[in-house]
Amino acid sequence: MLSSLRERWRRRDAEGLREPQTDSKRAERRVPADLLAKVRRIEISTRKLVDQGIAGTYHSLFKGRGMEFAEVRPYQPGDDVRTIDWNRTARMGVPFVKQFVEERDLTVFLAIDVSGSLGFGSRAILKRELAAEICALLAFAALRNHDRVGAALLSDRLELFLPPQRRRNQVLRMVHDILQHPAAGGTDLEKGLGAVLSNLRQRSVLFVVSDFVGAPPVQALQRAAARHDVIVVELADPKDLRPPASGPLVLWDAETGKVAFFDGRKHAAAEVARARGEREALHATIRGLGLDHLRLATDRPYMPELVAFFESRRRRLRQ
Repeated sequence: MLSSLRERWRRRDAEGLREPQTDSKRAERRVPADLLAKVRRIEISTRKLVDQGIAGTYHSLFKGRGMEFAEVRPYQPGDDVRTIDWNRTARMGVPFVKQFVEERDLTVFLAIDVSGSLGFGSRAILKRELAAEICALLAFAALRNHDRVGAALLSDRLELFLPPQRRRNQVLRMVHDILQHPAAGGTDLEKGLGAVLSNLRQRSVLFVVSDFVGAPPVQALQRAAARHDVIVVELADPKDLRPPASGPLVLWDAETGKVAFFDGRKHAAAEVARARGEREALHATIRGLGLDHLRLATDRPYMPELVAFFESRRRRLRQ
C-alpha cells in the first residue's frame, strides 16, 4: 500500500507538485492506520501548543518584508517626531504624523533532512519523529499568523518540494511524508539544500532541519544566508557522540546500507573524536555566517529549548 501511495504522489509531484485533490475520507482509507494515528497525534499536540501562546511569540520574532503606509493622523504627545508629515503639517497649520503597519506577507520554508540517519533514536522518539513534530509546530504557528508555509524533503538530493501555501493540508502532507519516507539514502546537504535554493524564489524564513551527519554544507548555507533569514535546527541523540564501548558488534549503516564489525573497546574514542569534529565544524560555520541555531535532542522535551531560542532571538532583535 505504501509503495502504491508513494508512486501516486510521485506522479502528482512530477505533474507540478500539486497536493492530492481527494476528500479526507478517501485519503484516510489509503493511509495505514498507525501512520494516520501518528499524523493526527502530532497535529493535535502541536496545534494545542500553538493555541497556548506560541503563535503570538512567533509573530513577534519573524518579521515580514517591511512597513507599509497606513494613514495620517494628528500629532499626539509622545509620538516620534521622525514620523511627522511635514507637507500635511504645513497645509493644516498643526502637526500630523504618518502611521505605518507591518507588511507581514511572510513565507516560512522548512528544508527537512530525511536521510537514513534520521531513522535513528536511542530514546522514546526517533530523530525523524522529532523533526516531524517541530516542523508541524512551526508550520501551524505560521498558518495562525496567515503566513505561507512550504517544505522540502532532502537527503543527497531533493526528494520532494511543496511550494509555499496557506493550507492546513499542506502541513499534514509534510508531516506524513517526513514519517513515511524510507529510512535510506545518504546525507549530502550541499546537493539537497542547493536544489531547494534553486526552487525557492521568494525571500523566506528558512529552517534547515537535520542531524548534519558529515561535513557541514558551508556553500549552501552561504547561499541561503545571502537571501533568506536562515535558522539551523540541529537534531541530536545521546548515542550520536557515545558509540558503544564494547564489542565486537555488528553494526548497520542506515545511510549506506553496509554492515560492519565494530570493536568499541578499540575504536570508540576515535569515533567520538570524529563526531565531535563534525559538530565543531558545523557550529563554527553557523557562527561565522551569523545564523540562528536551535539544537534539539531526542532525550529531552523540545519546548523548553524552543522557548529559550525564541527569547534569545527576541533579545537580539531588540538590540
